[in-house]
Amino acid sequence: MDPKPVTGGEKLVQCLEREGVEYVFGLSGGAAIPIFDALVDSKVKLVLTRHEQGATHMADGYARSTGKAGVALVTSGPGATNTVTGLLTAHMDSSPIVVICGQQTLPQLGKDSFQEADVTGITYSVVKHSYLVKDADDIPRVMQEAFHLATTGRPGPVLIDVPKDVSQGPCTASFSDELDLPGYTVPARGSAESLQETARLLSAAERPLLYVGHGAILSGASKAVTTLAEKLRAPVVTTLLGKGAMDETHPLHLGMMGMHGTAYANKAVVDCDLILSIGGRWDDRITGRVSEFCTDAVKIHIDIDAAEFNKVIQPDVAILGDARLVVEDLTSQIEMADTAPWLAQCERWRRQYPLRYPKQGGLRPQHVLHRLDALTQGEAILTTDVGQHQMWAAQFCRTRSARHWISSGGAGTMGFGFPAAIGAQFANPDSKVWAIVGDGGFQMTQAELATAQIHKLPVKCLIINNNFLGMVRQWQEMFFDNRLSGVELEGNPDFVKLAQAFGVKGLRIRRPADADRILREAHEYDEGPCVVVAEVVKEDNVFPMIPAGAAVSEMLTEPPRHKLAKPEGST
Repeated sequence: MDPKPVTGGEKLVQCLEREGVEYVFGLSGGAAIPIFDALVDSKVKLVLTRHEQGATHMADGYARSTGKAGVALVTSGPGATNTVTGLLTAHMDSSPIVVICGQQTLPQLGKDSFQEADVTGITYSVVKHSYLVKDADDIPRVMQEAFHLATTGRPGPVLIDVPKDVSQGPCTASFSDELDLPGYTVPARGSAESLQETARLLSAAERPLLYVGHGAILSGASKAVTTLAEKLRAPVVTTLLGKGAMDETHPLHLGMMGMHGTAYANKAVVDCDLILSIGGRWDDRITGRVSEFCTDAVKIHIDIDAAEFNKVIQPDVAILGDARLVVEDLTSQIEMADTAPWLAQCERWRRQYPLRYPKQGGLRPQHVLHRLDALTQGEAILTTDVGQHQMWAAQFCRTRSARHWISSGGAGTMGFGFPAAIGAQFANPDSKVWAIVGDGGFQMTQAELATAQIHKLPVKCLIINNNFLGMVRQWQEMFFDNRLSGVELEGNPDFVKLAQAFGVKGLRIRRPADADRILREAHEYDEGPCVVVAEVVKEDNVFPMIPAGAAVSEMLTEPPRHKLAKPEGST
């Protein structure tokens, strides 16, 4: 008797095994049943989530904490469209995830069939590449290409749409280790001319500044960046997603730059005579008013994606290549300049404009996060949601290693933090993982408490609960005459009781004096997930702050004493 033929779904799962996939995060449905069925006999572990958005964020957290592709598997129609937010988040932040969707059968496509959606068309602008598989024999090729595209060059999400008749029909194609992608090339080393010119400019600069973005982490350039900074004796600032590219306790590190960066980092940006971007894209949260950004400084841009050159800033030198390789080659060519006066000035700014927060008047979110940093010593993996808590965490929680800070940057996705932490915890079972979230964003994906509890993951979730959509409230207070609209979160649940309803340990902080003890209790609890609710003051604001559309030099370090104009054309 002839052996039973392998189905498309079985071949797809075998491809996952060949790619070394450990976990698939997903939610089943009719069009994806053949693929889920194939997982039953596979060593790839299925993590059943409570929502497809949660699945994509978990895959993203897994990917960002490891550098390997995270995988989500969902069904057709609304199952697929529920991944769009996660795809956008991964696309904006260059995170390698592969999302596999079930789809209606080929004869039913285009006929408004049950749970049919043109998911490749819907997601075209938020993926690096997408596939609609029409022949089961294409599955081995498509899967190999998808993982290669997701993880090489500038990483990003890839979507694979698999009709049900393709996944349950026979697949006779064999595996191949060869790739045929003639239009796809990955830059490596920078050109000799651009390296020589950059080395000359760096060696001549009196006030050089290294601006380090997420690309440095994605390329594994942390050691190279530190070596360059030390040889050049240049201060370093990072973007929100660049945290961890260099140990934030290093004396040359000035912290995060930009809208809510440290004052001393932004002072250095304003006063430098050369700024070298390593894997950063000069986004609006960094530059403020572009026409006034570093007007007298030489600008150099290292990036693996040529599309980023001249998009926001026109650099004096652009170097196309892998950040780690370019920085290593550059370091060998530079000569040390006399930057002692410049470093002394940066230290004066550090002392003159330290991060501050009120010590009286109730439990302050900054205090809680400062104490969490003291507890973890920058060694834990931290994920965040989006809002005030995210900025305070970026300011007060130091990151000492790459891939230990995971946050939604470009998309600013509320609901990202907790499922991303679950993905990171699956990827790093022996590490301490903390999700830092707001009460607003947490409620968008709080159902994933069930996912964490089922697997007894020791992930910790710190909810900064101020009963507001805090960042929007801050803007309304500062720019809209404090006309509060749609920001007060009346009806918030008791988050401790909510956690307990899922069988999860719940703790509460009400007083500053209790912060250390309760955070330590959660940190040491490894029998399952733990939720810590910090009942903080309701109306604190994040400073420093560069108002949207303002110049970096117009940074506010404290509440303004006069009414501010509404920001124009930006959020």
